[in-house]
Amino acid sequence: MKAPATREWQEFAACRGADPDIFFPLGTTGPAVEQIVKAKEICASCPVQEECLEYSLLTNQEAGVWGGFDEDERRRIRKRWLAERRRQAS
Repeated sequence: MKAPATREWQEFAACRGADPDIFFPLGTTGPAVEQIVKAKEICASCPVQEECLEYSLLTNQEAGVWGGFDEDERRRIRKRWLAERRRQAS
């Protein structure tokens, strides 16, 4: 995974114009569950979902839904991604 040369991909994001609170719910229970589901639905139709996920991993975005993945999911993905980068460097 390489760093996106620019962030022009954001112009094509399905979440543009959506309420940011949907993507950054407070907590992971109660109403936050519905927000996370809604955010993932928006991400599922996004033409730049992969670029968004890459950006979140490269910049270590800890909060919110990025690229269709919530915080816990991205944490696991990032852990594997970092391990792979270390393996490739050695």
